[in-house]
Amino acid sequence: MSNVLNRPIRVLVAKVGLDGHDRGAKVIATSLRDAGMEVIYTGLRQTPEMVVNTALQEDVDAIGISILSGAHMTVFPKIIALMKQKQVTDVLLTGGGIIPDSDMKKLQEMGVGELFAPGTTMTTIVAYIKNWVAVNRNF
Repeated sequence: MSNVLNRPIRVLVAKVGLDGHDRGAKVIATSLRDAGMEVIYTGLRQTPEMVVNTALQEDVDAIGISILSGAHMTVFPKIIALMKQKQVTDVLLTGGGIIPDSDMKKLQEMGVGELFAPGTTMTTIVAYIKNWVAVNRNF
């Protein structure tokens, strides 16, 4: 699918909270960059407020949260609430990590996009972001 934006897709990759395991986030960031996307990696120990503010400042098309700490049912709803509060309604919120299937379903019902478990191929993640942007960010 071609990029309808006539510019690289901009993705913010973030680690929220005290989760210090960032290898997966760095692999994702590199893979997205290698796929032609512009990636902003926030580094470790971000707050939901920092993530949403950075997304606004960087005018991103997607936010990808890497979470391994088990705090996904706190982190994602907080980011969704902040995005709504700041009227960030046309940016994909996606992510992955150690998230039980039942929690993935609940988060998606709240408005989170596709969530990816360990072992998901990079081509699957890249295709998902490209397809979402083509449908939702074609302005």
